[in-house]
Amino acid sequence: MSENTRRVGTVSRGIRCPIIREGDDLAAIVADSVLAAAESEGFELRDRDVISMTESIVARAQGNYASVDAIAADVKAKLGGETIGVIFPILSRNRFAICLRGIAKGAKKVVLMLSYPSDEVGNELVSLDKLDDAGINPYSDVLSLEKYRELFGVNAHEFTGVDYVAYYGDLIREMGAEVEIVFANQAKTILNYTDCVLTCDIHTRARTKRILKAAGAKAVCGLDDILNAPVDGSGYNENYGLLGSNKSTEDSIKLFPRECRDLVLAVQERILKATGKHVEVMVYGDGAFKDPQGKIWELADPVVSPAFTDGLVGTPNELKLKYLADNDFKELSGEALKNAISESIRQKQENLVGNMASQGTTPRQLTDLIGSLCDLTSGSGDKGTPVVLVQGYFDNYTND
Repeated sequence: MSENTRRVGTVSRGIRCPIIREGDDLAAIVADSVLAAAESEGFELRDRDVISMTESIVARAQGNYASVDAIAADVKAKLGGETIGVIFPILSRNRFAICLRGIAKGAKKVVLMLSYPSDEVGNELVSLDKLDDAGINPYSDVLSLEKYRELFGVNAHEFTGVDYVAYYGDLIREMGAEVEIVFANQAKTILNYTDCVLTCDIHTRARTKRILKAAGAKAVCGLDDILNAPVDGSGYNENYGLLGSNKSTEDSIKLFPRECRDLVLAVQERILKATGKHVEVMVYGDGAFKDPQGKIWELADPVVSPAFTDGLVGTPNELKLKYLADNDFKELSGEALKNAISESIRQKQENLVGNMASQGTTPRQLTDLIGSLCDLTSGSGDKGTPVVLVQGYFDNYTND
């Protein structure tokens, strides 16, 4: 390599920002924070760098909050306020517990139907081994709470220590509603208990609604249908409703941010004016990756990125270097190998789908990949870096 050859590829930096409050000029704060970090740390922005901001600071700046009472009013108006089936919720104090408080407050009775052995994102209620030992088929068998306890006892969450079965049941009762808990994986099962259903699954919600309606349900809503418009001045999300919401206080939630395309364009424009560089900008929520220990699939938001600039549309179009090195150029080494691979990259097709030399590369949307990187970089705790700068993501082996 020559002295001028770049020796670093993709770099992901967490950018510290002020605490964001409702009404803040977020585009200015994000752009200024990135520029200040560049000056402080001695790096320069380049064309096609990616500036990403967490959905939480966007929603906070928008003031997109709602109370338990607003949720209750919307649930009651849309599902009748009597016996409501609440099916397939994820097991999360942060993601669902406050929503469930509002749902229960808008009903006289809740029939809570939990999927098993785990929820949609992998939080486990019972292990597959225990199901096998008990001779239970989760696809077809319906379990009452009593049967679940008889067979499997108490199963606290591996990481949080919470028995979500008891926790959700107690929470519903605290809000003044009766509760019945069943375990089943067929959406139609809930119609044996009630014909007014709130389906709480995230990524399979359209199919679940279709199945319930075809089976004769009287009223069917998804979480995306609750608070998809303001209730008594509350926050809302016209596309996702309660999906993507997080706990704010014991009696309120922060909703997924509303339309924020203008925001990403404004940040892009500010950086262009300040530096002359054309960066890409996105808003990100949960990444999309699975924890091998807890089996939890991270993506509890409806999408990884609700808004992004045009340069982030599409999927990677990459060659697998080790495939080229082990196959096409297995007789070469050193500078000859470097030159041959570099030339292959320069001459690669615009669309490598089906090309053996691209096998093993990641066929996912750019925003899902970059959002997952940013989510891991920023974390969900006290790092104080709700903005992430990714540099070199679109570089390849030929870039100096």
